[in-house]
Amino acid sequence: MSDIERIDAKQVKELRDKTGAGMMDCKRALEGAEGDTEKAVRILREKGLARVKQRDERETEQGIIEAYLHIGRQIGALVELNCETDFVARNDEFLELAHLVALQIAACNPLYQDRESVPGDVVDSKKEIYRELCVADGKPEKEHDSIIDEMLEKYYQEVCLLEQPFVKDPSESVGELLTQTSAKVGEKLAIRRFSRFQVGEKQE
Repeated sequence: MSDIERIDAKQVKELRDKTGAGMMDCKRALEGAEGDTEKAVRILREKGLARVKQRDERETEQGIIEAYLHIGRQIGALVELNCETDFVARNDEFLELAHLVALQIAACNPLYQDRESVPGDVVDSKKEIYRELCVADGKPEKEHDSIIDEMLEKYYQEVCLLEQPFVKDPSESVGELLTQTSAKVGEKLAIRRFSRFQVGEKQE
């Protein structure tokens, strides 16, 4: 008996619980993966990402504002998470995502939403500092640009919300978490704005 013939309802259900994809999509993915669950997950993820890209031009005018207060109530965060319909705004997956993003903001203090939001003068200043470090460390000049690019990537991961490693699972970024949830709920999702507050911090 082939691996495809051995695919049963239990395996399909387990894949559905793991990915949130439809039963038929899970069955087809398992068939395409010849019964290999991890490969099926990758197939579903690729299909989900493709659907998400198709939704990029849609409007996200519904959603919620989620608040998170850290233990001790010394640190808090607010985030506006948007979707396409009020139906999805009440979806458990969507609500959980909003909570996790607010927690991320409180824990990791992002300064910008994504790398495109970082002001050009900030990027230029960072490049100048990194180039000076290359010189101080005696790095060959021909390697400076690649080293600077690597250091900029690390900087973006530190200060950009969508590029930060997710605090509960650093193997994926917040942006990847957003994309995965978008694929599960079937709508475009977007973080519109956020703020973080800490007792006693000075306002610039």
